[in-house]
Amino acid sequence: MTEYRTTRRNLLKLGAVAMASSPLLARAAWPDRPIRLIVPSAAGGSPDNICRILTSELMKALGQPFVIDNKPGASGNIGMQEIVRAAPDGYTLGYGNVGTLAINKSLFSKLPYDPEKQLVPVALLGYVQNALVVRNDLGVKNVAELIALAKSRPGKLSMASPGNGTTGHLGGELFKSMTGTFMTHVPYRGSPQAIQDLMGGQVDLMFDNLSSIAPHIKNGRIKALGVSGRARSPLFPEVPTIGEFVKGYETTAWGGIVAPAGTPRDVVLRLNGEINKVLGSAAVNERYAAISFETTIGSPDRLFDRALRETRMWTEVVKRAGVQVD
Repeated sequence: MTEYRTTRRNLLKLGAVAMASSPLLARAAWPDRPIRLIVPSAAGGSPDNICRILTSELMKALGQPFVIDNKPGASGNIGMQEIVRAAPDGYTLGYGNVGTLAINKSLFSKLPYDPEKQLVPVALLGYVQNALVVRNDLGVKNVAELIALAKSRPGKLSMASPGNGTTGHLGGELFKSMTGTFMTHVPYRGSPQAIQDLMGGQVDLMFDNLSSIAPHIKNGRIKALGVSGRARSPLFPEVPTIGEFVKGYETTAWGGIVAPAGTPRDVVLRLNGEINKVLGSAAVNERYAAISFETTIGSPDRLFDRALRETRMWTEVVKRAGVQVD
Protein backbone atom coordinates (compact mmCIF):
# COMPACT_ATOMS: atom_id res chain seq x y z
CA MET A 1 0.00 0.00 0.00
CA THR A 2 2.85 2.38 0.86
CA GLU A 3 4.46 1.65 -2.50
CA TYR A 4 1.16 2.38 -4.29
CA ARG A 5 0.76 5.74 -2.50
CA THR A 6 4.34 6.74 -3.36
CA THR A 7 3.84 5.87 -7.03
CA ARG A 8 0.53 7.76 -7.19
CA ARG A 9 2.08 10.80 -5.51
CA ASN A 10 4.94 10.80 -8.01
CA LEU A 11 2.56 10.54 -10.94
CA LEU A 12 0.55 13.50 -9.64
CA LYS A 13 3.74 15.55 -9.33
CA LEU A 14 4.73 14.69 -12.88
CA GLY A 15 1.29 15.71 -14.10
CA ALA A 16 1.54 19.07 -12.32
CA VAL A 17 4.97 19.73 -13.85
CA ALA A 18 3.63 18.92 -17.31
CA MET A 19 0.69 21.28 -16.88
CA ALA A 20 2.90 24.09 -15.61
CA SER A 21 5.24 23.70 -18.57
CA SER A 22 2.42 23.89 -21.12
CA PRO A 23 0.54 27.20 -21.40
CA LEU A 24 -2.27 25.44 -23.21
CA LEU A 25 -2.77 22.88 -20.44
CA ALA A 26 -2.02 25.12 -17.45
CA ARG A 27 -5.12 27.26 -17.94
CA ALA A 28 -8.67 26.66 -19.01
CA ALA A 29 -9.32 26.57 -22.73
CA TRP A 30 -9.49 30.13 -24.08
CA PRO A 31 -11.98 31.67 -24.39
CA ASP A 32 -14.41 30.38 -21.81
CA ARG A 33 -16.10 33.67 -20.91
CA PRO A 34 -16.98 37.05 -22.54
CA ILE A 35 -14.18 39.22 -23.97
CA ARG A 36 -14.02 42.96 -23.35
CA LEU A 37 -12.84 45.28 -26.14
CA ILE A 38 -11.91 48.80 -24.99
CA VAL A 39 -12.41 51.46 -27.67
CA PRO A 40 -10.74 54.76 -26.64
CA SER A 41 -13.36 56.93 -28.36
CA ALA A 42 -17.05 57.67 -28.22
CA ALA A 43 -19.83 55.35 -29.35
CA GLY A 44 -20.97 55.94 -32.90
CA GLY A 45 -17.61 57.14 -34.20
CA SER A 46 -15.46 55.48 -36.84
CA PRO A 47 -13.41 53.28 -34.42
CA ASP A 48 -16.58 52.15 -32.65
CA ASN A 49 -18.27 51.18 -35.92
CA ILE A 50 -15.16 49.32 -37.12
CA CYS A 51 -14.95 47.32 -33.89
CA ARG A 52 -18.65 46.43 -33.80
CA ILE A 53 -18.52 44.93 -37.29
CA LEU A 54 -15.44 42.92 -36.30
CA THR A 55 -16.75 41.64 -32.97
CA SER A 56 -20.13 40.63 -34.40
CA GLU A 57 -18.20 38.10 -36.50
CA LEU A 58 -15.56 37.12 -33.92
CA MET A 59 -18.17 36.08 -31.39
CA LYS A 60 -19.46 33.52 -33.89
CA ALA A 61 -15.97 32.13 -34.46
CA LEU A 62 -14.92 32.04 -30.81
CA GLY A 63 -18.26 31.12 -29.27
CA GLN A 64 -18.17 33.93 -26.71
CA PRO A 65 -19.78 37.39 -26.63
CA PHE A 66 -17.70 40.55 -26.99
CA VAL A 67 -18.47 43.60 -24.88
CA ILE A 68 -17.52 46.96 -26.44
CA ASP A 69 -16.41 49.39 -23.71
CA ASN A 70 -16.12 52.96 -25.01
CA LYS A 71 -13.59 55.04 -23.04
CA PRO A 72 -13.21 58.41 -24.81
CA GLY A 73 -11.15 61.37 -23.62
CA ALA A 74 -7.68 62.95 -23.71
CA SER A 75 -7.06 62.01 -27.37
CA GLY A 76 -7.54 58.34 -26.50
CA ASN A 77 -5.18 58.32 -23.51
CA ILE A 78 -7.90 57.45 -20.98
CA GLY A 79 -8.89 54.29 -22.81
CA MET A 80 -5.29 53.29 -23.54
CA GLN A 81 -4.37 53.54 -19.86
CA GLU A 82 -7.21 51.17 -19.02
CA ILE A 83 -5.99 48.69 -21.64
CA VAL A 84 -2.40 48.62 -20.34
CA ARG A 85 -3.61 48.17 -16.74
CA ALA A 86 -5.83 45.18 -17.60
CA ALA A 87 -4.90 41.59 -16.77
CA PRO A 88 -2.97 40.01 -19.68
CA ASP A 89 -5.24 36.98 -19.88
CA GLY A 90 -6.82 37.41 -23.31
CA TYR A 91 -10.11 38.66 -21.91
CA THR A 92 -9.35 42.38 -22.33
CA LEU A 93 -8.36 43.73 -25.73
CA GLY A 94 -8.20 47.25 -27.11
CA TYR A 95 -8.43 49.27 -30.28
CA GLY A 96 -5.26 51.20 -31.13
CA ASN A 97 -4.97 53.59 -34.03
CA VAL A 98 -2.74 56.18 -35.68
CA GLY A 99 -3.53 58.63 -32.88
CA THR A 100 -2.95 56.46 -29.83
CA LEU A 101 -0.05 54.43 -31.27
CA ALA A 102 1.82 57.09 -33.27
CA ILE A 103 0.66 60.73 -33.10
CA ASN A 104 0.25 60.95 -29.33
CA LYS A 105 3.94 60.20 -28.77
CA SER A 106 4.83 63.69 -29.97
CA LEU A 107 1.54 65.41 -29.20
CA PHE A 108 1.91 64.94 -25.43
CA SER A 109 5.03 65.98 -23.52
CA LYS A 110 4.58 62.92 -21.30
CA LEU A 111 2.48 60.07 -22.63
CA PRO A 112 0.85 58.14 -19.74
CA TYR A 113 1.46 54.75 -21.41
CA ASP A 114 4.21 53.15 -23.48
CA PRO A 115 2.76 51.35 -26.52
CA GLU A 116 5.87 49.26 -27.24
CA LYS A 117 6.44 48.16 -23.63
CA GLN A 118 2.90 47.89 -22.26
CA LEU A 119 1.03 46.52 -25.27
CA VAL A 120 1.37 43.71 -27.80
CA PRO A 121 -0.02 43.92 -31.33
CA VAL A 122 -2.75 41.49 -32.37
CA ALA A 123 -3.78 42.65 -35.86
CA LEU A 124 -3.75 45.62 -38.20
CA LEU A 125 -7.36 45.86 -39.38
CA GLY A 126 -7.20 48.44 -42.14
CA TYR A 127 -7.32 52.04 -43.23
CA VAL A 128 -9.69 54.90 -43.88
CA GLN A 129 -8.75 57.84 -46.05
CA ASN A 130 -9.46 61.44 -45.18
CA ALA A 131 -11.28 63.71 -47.61
CA LEU A 132 -10.55 67.38 -48.23
CA VAL A 133 -13.99 68.98 -48.42
CA VAL A 134 -15.16 72.57 -48.84
CA ARG A 135 -18.44 74.43 -48.46
CA ASN A 136 -20.38 74.44 -51.70
CA ASP A 137 -20.25 78.21 -52.21
CA LEU A 138 -16.50 78.63 -51.68
CA GLY A 139 -16.08 78.91 -55.43
CA VAL A 140 -13.32 76.36 -56.04
CA LYS A 141 -13.57 73.28 -58.24
CA ASN A 142 -10.35 71.42 -57.37
CA VAL A 143 -7.31 71.33 -55.10
CA ALA A 144 -5.27 73.60 -57.36
CA GLU A 145 -7.94 76.32 -57.19
CA LEU A 146 -8.12 75.98 -53.40
CA ILE A 147 -4.35 76.43 -53.10
CA ALA A 148 -4.51 79.53 -55.32
CA LEU A 149 -7.38 80.97 -53.24
CA ALA A 150 -5.55 80.29 -49.96
CA LYS A 151 -2.39 81.97 -51.25
CA SER A 152 -4.35 85.02 -52.35
CA ARG A 153 -6.00 85.31 -48.93
CA PRO A 154 -3.41 84.18 -46.33
CA GLY A 155 -5.01 83.38 -42.97
CA LYS A 156 -8.50 84.24 -44.20
CA LEU A 157 -9.72 80.71 -44.95
CA SER A 158 -10.89 78.71 -41.92
CA MET A 159 -9.94 75.02 -41.72
CA ALA A 160 -12.10 72.99 -39.35
CA SER A 161 -11.00 69.68 -37.82
CA PRO A 162 -12.46 67.04 -35.48
CA GLY A 163 -9.95 68.20 -32.84
CA ASN A 164 -6.34 68.99 -32.05
CA GLY A 165 -3.98 66.17 -32.95
CA THR A 166 -6.42 64.22 -35.11
CA THR A 167 -5.45 63.11 -38.61
CA GLY A 168 -7.95 65.70 -39.83
CA HIS A 169 -6.01 68.44 -38.05
CA LEU A 170 -2.49 67.21 -38.77
CA GLY A 171 -3.36 66.17 -42.33
CA GLY A 172 -4.40 69.79 -42.85
CA GLU A 173 -1.17 71.05 -41.30
CA LEU A 174 0.81 68.76 -43.62
CA PHE A 175 -1.17 70.12 -46.58
CA LYS A 176 -0.41 73.71 -45.54
CA SER A 177 3.31 73.05 -45.18
CA MET A 178 3.55 71.22 -48.51
CA THR A 179 1.64 73.92 -50.41
CA GLY A 180 3.04 77.01 -48.71
CA THR A 181 -0.41 78.17 -47.62
CA PHE A 182 -1.69 79.58 -44.34
CA MET A 183 -5.23 78.80 -43.22
CA THR A 184 -6.68 79.32 -39.74
CA HIS A 185 -7.28 76.06 -37.87
CA VAL A 186 -10.61 75.78 -36.03
CA PRO A 187 -10.70 72.65 -33.81
CA TYR A 188 -13.99 71.04 -32.78
CA ARG A 189 -14.86 68.32 -30.28
CA GLY A 190 -15.45 65.69 -32.93
CA SER A 191 -16.61 65.56 -36.53
CA PRO A 192 -20.40 66.09 -36.27
CA GLN A 193 -20.34 69.73 -35.12
CA ALA A 194 -17.50 70.60 -37.51
CA ILE A 195 -19.45 69.11 -40.42
CA GLN A 196 -22.59 70.99 -39.43
CA ASP A 197 -20.72 74.30 -39.37
CA LEU A 198 -19.08 73.51 -42.73
CA MET A 199 -22.47 72.82 -44.31
CA GLY A 200 -23.81 75.98 -42.67
CA GLY A 201 -21.01 78.13 -44.05
CA GLN A 202 -19.40 79.02 -40.70
CA VAL A 203 -16.09 77.45 -41.82
CA ASP A 204 -14.59 77.05 -45.28
CA LEU A 205 -13.04 73.59 -45.44
CA MET A 206 -11.96 70.56 -43.46
CA PHE A 207 -10.12 67.26 -43.61
CA ASP A 208 -12.11 64.38 -42.15
CA ASN A 209 -12.40 60.58 -42.24
CA LEU A 210 -14.41 59.35 -45.21
CA SER A 211 -16.32 57.12 -42.79
CA SER A 212 -17.95 60.19 -41.20
CA ILE A 213 -17.96 62.69 -44.08
CA ALA A 214 -19.05 60.37 -46.93
CA PRO A 215 -22.85 60.67 -46.43
CA HIS A 216 -22.64 64.46 -46.70
CA ILE A 217 -20.55 64.24 -49.87
CA LYS A 218 -23.09 61.84 -51.37
CA ASN A 219 -26.06 64.09 -50.61
CA GLY A 220 -24.30 67.08 -52.16
CA ARG A 221 -24.26 69.29 -49.08
CA ILE A 222 -20.48 69.71 -49.31
CA LYS A 223 -17.95 69.30 -52.10
CA ALA A 224 -15.06 66.83 -52.01
CA LEU A 225 -11.88 68.10 -53.70
CA GLY A 226 -9.59 65.16 -52.92
CA VAL A 227 -8.89 62.09 -50.85
CA SER A 228 -5.73 61.65 -48.83
CA GLY A 229 -4.57 58.14 -49.73
CA ARG A 230 -2.22 56.82 -52.39
CA ALA A 231 -5.09 55.73 -54.64
CA ARG A 232 -8.60 57.00 -55.24
CA SER A 233 -11.34 55.72 -52.98
CA PRO A 234 -13.52 52.92 -54.40
CA LEU A 235 -16.46 54.78 -52.86
CA PHE A 236 -15.69 58.00 -54.81
CA PRO A 237 -13.65 57.01 -57.86
CA GLU A 238 -14.41 60.36 -59.49
CA VAL A 239 -12.66 62.29 -56.68
CA PRO A 240 -8.91 62.62 -57.30
CA THR A 241 -6.24 62.06 -54.68
CA ILE A 242 -4.70 65.16 -53.15
CA GLY A 243 -1.38 63.72 -54.33
CA GLU A 244 -2.49 64.24 -57.93
CA PHE A 245 -2.12 67.98 -57.22
CA VAL A 246 0.42 67.99 -54.36
CA LYS A 247 3.15 65.49 -55.17
CA GLY A 248 3.98 63.19 -52.25
CA TYR A 249 0.96 64.06 -50.12
CA GLU A 250 -0.48 60.96 -48.45
CA THR A 251 -2.14 60.30 -45.11
CA THR A 252 -4.49 57.63 -43.83
CA ALA A 253 -6.17 56.89 -40.55
CA TRP A 254 -5.55 53.26 -39.59
CA GLY A 255 -6.28 51.04 -36.64
CA GLY A 256 -5.98 47.57 -35.18
CA ILE A 257 -6.35 45.37 -32.15
CA VAL A 258 -3.90 45.41 -29.22
CA ALA A 259 -3.66 43.50 -25.94
CA PRO A 260 -1.90 44.15 -22.62
CA ALA A 261 1.76 43.12 -22.57
CA GLY A 262 2.13 39.57 -21.29
CA THR A 263 -0.97 38.24 -23.05
CA PRO A 264 -0.13 34.61 -23.98
CA ARG A 265 1.34 34.29 -27.46
CA ASP A 266 -0.98 31.43 -28.41
CA VAL A 267 -3.99 33.63 -27.62
CA VAL A 268 -2.57 36.47 -29.72
CA LEU A 269 -1.95 34.12 -32.65
CA ARG A 270 -5.41 32.56 -32.34
CA LEU A 271 -7.00 36.00 -32.38
CA ASN A 272 -4.88 37.10 -35.32
CA GLY A 273 -5.91 34.03 -37.29
CA GLU A 274 -9.62 34.49 -36.56
CA ILE A 275 -9.46 38.22 -37.39
CA ASN A 276 -7.76 37.46 -40.70
CA LYS A 277 -10.56 35.01 -41.53
CA VAL A 278 -13.17 37.68 -40.75
CA LEU A 279 -11.39 40.32 -42.83
CA GLY A 280 -11.08 37.87 -45.71
CA SER A 281 -14.87 37.52 -45.95
CA ALA A 282 -16.52 39.22 -48.93
CA ALA A 283 -19.68 39.89 -46.90
CA VAL A 284 -17.72 41.57 -44.11
CA ASN A 285 -15.78 43.66 -46.60
CA GLU A 286 -19.05 44.89 -48.07
CA ARG A 287 -20.04 46.15 -44.63
CA TYR A 288 -16.68 47.85 -44.20
CA ALA A 289 -16.80 49.37 -47.67
CA ALA A 290 -20.09 51.03 -46.71
CA ILE A 291 -18.18 53.05 -44.08
CA SER A 292 -15.15 53.57 -46.38
CA PHE A 293 -12.88 51.26 -44.37
CA GLU A 294 -10.36 49.29 -46.44
CA THR A 295 -9.30 46.08 -44.71
CA THR A 296 -5.95 44.30 -44.68
CA ILE A 297 -4.74 40.95 -43.33
CA GLY A 298 -1.39 39.77 -42.02
CA SER A 299 0.76 39.03 -38.97
CA PRO A 300 0.39 40.81 -35.61
CA ASP A 301 3.66 42.72 -36.05
CA ARG A 302 2.33 44.70 -39.01
CA LEU A 303 0.39 46.94 -36.61
CA PHE A 304 3.43 48.15 -34.65
CA ASP A 305 5.59 48.27 -37.78
CA ARG A 306 3.09 50.75 -39.20
CA ALA A 307 3.00 52.71 -35.94
CA LEU A 308 6.78 53.07 -35.77
CA ARG A 309 7.03 54.19 -39.41
CA GLU A 310 4.37 56.84 -39.01
CA THR A 311 5.63 58.06 -35.64
CA ARG A 312 8.57 59.67 -37.43
CA MET A 313 6.35 61.37 -40.02
CA TRP A 314 3.82 62.73 -37.54
CA THR A 315 6.56 63.93 -35.17
CA GLU A 316 7.81 66.23 -37.94
CA VAL A 317 4.28 67.46 -38.71
CA VAL A 318 3.56 68.17 -35.02
CA LYS A 319 6.89 69.97 -34.63
CA ARG A 320 6.38 72.17 -37.70
CA ALA A 321 2.83 73.05 -36.68
CA GLY A 322 3.82 73.69 -33.05
CA VAL A 323 0.93 71.57 -31.79
CA GLN A 324 0.75 70.44 -28.18
CA VAL A 325 -2.35 69.57 -26.17
CA ASP A 326 -1.07 69.29 -22.59
